Amino acid sequence: MSIPLMHDDQHGTAIISAAALLNALELVDKNIEEVKFVVSGAGAAAIACCNMYLALGARVENIYMFDVNGLVATSRNDLSEQMKHFAKSGALLSVKEALLNADVFLGLSVGNIITGDMIKNMGEKPIIFALANPEPEINYEIAIATRPDAIIATGRSDYPNQVNNVLGFPYIFRGALDVRATSINEAMKLAAVRALAALAKEPVPDMVNVVYNEKNLHFSPSYIIPKPIDPRLLTTVSPAVARAAIESGVARKPITDWETYESELYSRLGANENILRFINNKAKQEPKRVVFAEAENLKILKSAQQVKEEGIAIPILLGGEKKIKALIQEHQLNLADVTIIDPKSEEQEANRHKFGALYFEKRQRRGVNIYEAKKLMRDRTHFGCMMVETGAADILISGLTRQYPNTLRPALEIIGVRDNVKKVSGMYMMLTKRGPLFFADTTVNANPTEQELVDITLQAADFVASLNIKPVVAMLSYSNFGSSISPETIAVRNAVEQVKILRPELIIDGEIQAGVAFDKELLRENYPFSSLVNDSPNILIFPNLASGNIAYHLLQEVGGAEAVGPILIGMKKPVQVLQLGSTVRQIVNIVAIAVVDAQCRC
Repeated sequence: MSIPLMHDDQHGTAIISAAALLNALELVDKNIEEVKFVVSGAGAAAIACCNMYLALGARVENIYMFDVNGLVATSRNDLSEQMKHFAKSGALLSVKEALLNADVFLGLSVGNIITGDMIKNMGEKPIIFALANPEPEINYEIAIATRPDAIIATGRSDYPNQVNNVLGFPYIFRGALDVRATSINEAMKLAAVRALAALAKEPVPDMVNVVYNEKNLHFSPSYIIPKPIDPRLLTTVSPAVARAAIESGVARKPITDWETYESELYSRLGANENILRFINNKAKQEPKRVVFAEAENLKILKSAQQVKEEGIAIPILLGGEKKIKALIQEHQLNLADVTIIDPKSEEQEANRHKFGALYFEKRQRRGVNIYEAKKLMRDRTHFGCMMVETGAADILISGLTRQYPNTLRPALEIIGVRDNVKKVSGMYMMLTKRGPLFFADTTVNANPTEQELVDITLQAADFVASLNIKPVVAMLSYSNFGSSISPETIAVRNAVEQVKILRPELIIDGEIQAGVAFDKELLRENYPFSSLVNDSPNILIFPNLASGNIAYHLLQEVGGAEAVGPILIGMKKPVQVLQLGSTVRQIVNIVAIAVVDAQCRC
């Protein structure tokens, strides 16, 4: 048909398992030409896998293939032409017998047909690919307990080393289609194999670590193949396949400018969305109870519905029950089973009394009497803060219809700041073409002192690290390392030195101009001593609120970046204060970030 055609369940499995095999063999220091294979399954996928292994150097005499009728042998008269290539002469071994001193087991059959006893006598450091789904040929826990020296892969996402076709086929076809390939040939498949294998040896993006709740995924027996959500798959596999198509003569539209092509792939990827998607996935792993203090607002209800349906959070709605239910019914929202609490209702009198007493205890020497304390508990923000403080909820979301200070003040009075934190601060995550950038302080502290700059920096670094992103800090000014002297530049410079003493492992430098902080060549030529020479900053600390606020607005409006925030950092428990007029998307993003924050505090 002169169009690219590939049976994914057959050749996709072969490509992904071959990439995993190459890396596994490298880790156990074995030569593919010498290893012994035992294969459970003789269907299309198994045949394709074995053929791919042969193309990589495996020897057919070292492959023992089994189907439902036993060993694929020359004495049988029921073999297909494809199976005959792997047929063995001589004694009809059982799978257990064949596994004696075997180096590799490949399962593409049915679940639970291999026991721990059967793999005991495999060779040293065996490779076990049990790819039947949903139940592998051998249970993962049994396999690793029986052979702790083994490298094990399955087709499942809840175990290390998921061999899944989604690692290959979208990107293989992307490369084939982009060069208008007339077919997907063996050269293109092998290119995909080698590209996948090489990618597993590269440093893993922080956002991938976030999703899998890992601190540092790296090439090892538990990471021999990239994760399916790795954003680099598109920009790694597709160009490799496209190059192979051109070199093998099946491309009708060759690519000549590879740098431009990879940039186009990157733009198709929608990189600005990646970190949000990964944060959402992380939140879904352990949803938290989120109190929405302004649930009489339609935007809040739509946001609550979205986080509920996506499994990001468990919403609790504060407000008049009749009004909330009327809005839910009018707009046909799926919130029928969500908890609604009216702080003013008679049903909440006991809670108002309890919360008021606790508030009075906190504020009795700050001008609040017991009557006022209990009366304030009719206010939804105060009531919601008390729910979080007493453990009735995990997170408070408020501020959509209120001025920022009017929401922040009750949170500070009731929940307070983290230990060793004197002041909270505000931050925006800016989604840019170069990846996420974190701007602080952009919402709270107008003219921070030297010590406050230190606190803001440490809070921002801790928050970014909680997302499993390595913090790299540039403390900004109009001066570069003493080129101008003023009280402001000296404060920034001194703050940098204090942070370095408190956190010597943190990559940080300043005072520095924003443009210089990102210009590697200029830094190398003029400031080779800077710790930012080799690491681009992802946290920008501004000398005052005005500069931070102006910068994020300019980047958003003129630079085309998306602003996620404001993100309140430094609170003892998760509280997020929405910006007036926030969209549903912005609210959902903040909820997801707050849930991940709450998870990290457990």
